Amino acid sequence: MARRAPVGQEIDAVKWMESTFHHCRDRRVALPLQWIDLRVSKQLLDDERDAGELRRQAALARAIGSPFVAAVLESGAHQLARAPLTATVFARWPGDRAAAALAMRFNAALHALARRNTPARLGALYRGEHRDIDGAVGEALALHDGFIADWMQHTPQTNEVGRAAAILAALKVARTRFDLPVELLELGASAGLNLNLCRYAYEIGGVAAGDPASPVRIAPDWIGAPPPGTPVEVVAARGVDLAPLDVTDAATRERLMAFVFADQSARSRRLESALALARAWPPRVERGDAVTWLRDRLAEPAPAGRCRAVVHSMVTQYLDDAARARLDAVIAAAGAAATEDRPLVRIGFEWTEDRAAVLLRLTSYPHGGMEVLAECHPYGATITWRAPAAPSLTK
Repeated sequence: MARRAPVGQEIDAVKWMESTFHHCRDRRVALPLQWIDLRVSKQLLDDERDAGELRRQAALARAIGSPFVAAVLESGAHQLARAPLTATVFARWPGDRAAAALAMRFNAALHALARRNTPARLGALYRGEHRDIDGAVGEALALHDGFIADWMQHTPQTNEVGRAAAILAALKVARTRFDLPVELLELGASAGLNLNLCRYAYEIGGVAAGDPASPVRIAPDWIGAPPPGTPVEVVAARGVDLAPLDVTDAATRERLMAFVFADQSARSRRLESALALARAWPPRVERGDAVTWLRDRLAEPAPAGRCRAVVHSMVTQYLDDAARARLDAVIAAAGAAATEDRPLVRIGFEWTEDRAAVLLRLTSYPHGGMEVLAECHPYGATITWRAPAAPSLTK
């Protein structure tokens, strides 16, 4: 049964909308905009910060070559009042909205609806059958506010395999320092697609790598000197995630596809291929807290003749300051015990603190010291290599 705001009373719009959202979610009830009495205060919906985050992400999307996604986000920004529950999520978010990728959650929710052809006008827009972005997005906001708001409660799960090229390049640099096979330990592994990185085919800076027969082909735009030509051998790979994704589940695969920008068809095809490969070669992803899991893994005796590589991509932005400090301490403690025949490396593909750039960093133990290898497109589409050309090891 529909819930109406108390007519003729002064109410707390935030509390009422939150209450209504939970009421409808628990009963699987949709919430059309007309259920809301127009006398409800608009103060929540007029908060420029909420729309501002969508506009900020729209500018970024346009800058990285996704004009359609930029237009969808801009349309959402100026029509946010049509989705009061979604506006509540933005307004009441307890932390950094950019770090939490709220705009990307919003974009993925709309993409998910479009992939279901719900509403049909939105599905037609995404298929390129018309150009009425405001009409389609506005209708989706009004009719599916509850779905969008609920979707935004969950951490993004992109598992972008395009970043595997940067990670592999860093592993190649590590191989020039330690001529050893690698044990991968990935934090925030999601579905574990990047644990299969050696099963993909690459063209990175003119260097062919990986499995040339792989259906997953990754060839980022490369600027600068090529990476080392040294081969990378992965002998073990496992990861951790608070909520690991099961690639055998159709709904999970659909959720991952929704996080791919709708105007980046090559990314979509590559993700579909990586998901199919993962069903044939299931990655090992365990459920747990990243820092605790890593502490326990690094406490296990390290086999001689193997380089352990801790890898994380777009993970630290979701950790608070205390968790980031604990992560640094766990790795530093393990690094202090590393030796030439039991080395440890840390590879990070993360935003800078001011979110001005995505950097690929490598820290090597027992040598210590961190270096920036490259500046990267957030999804790995472009890699600007900063490390000097290094000679390859010969066997």
